[in-house]
Amino acid sequence: MNRDILAGKWMQVRGQVKQTWGKFTDNDLDRISGRYDELVGLLQERYGYARDKAEKEVTQFIDQYELKQPTR
Repeated sequence: MNRDILAGKWMQVRGQVKQTWGKFTDNDLDRISGRYDELVGLLQERYGYARDKAEKEVTQFIDQYELKQPTR
């Protein structure tokens, strides 16, 4: 997974992030700015997830919204 893809498409998926994780505020979304580690950390903070669970949720989110780099 290329984490830069999340940052590159952040403005497009920001609304889906808020729908998926409703405890996030607009300020949280501004802070994340598409950075994978920030999103994982905020999931841990807001939802009390362990690091591995938060990473799994973010990876599933990326897969769901097809934010992966296209394969050649």
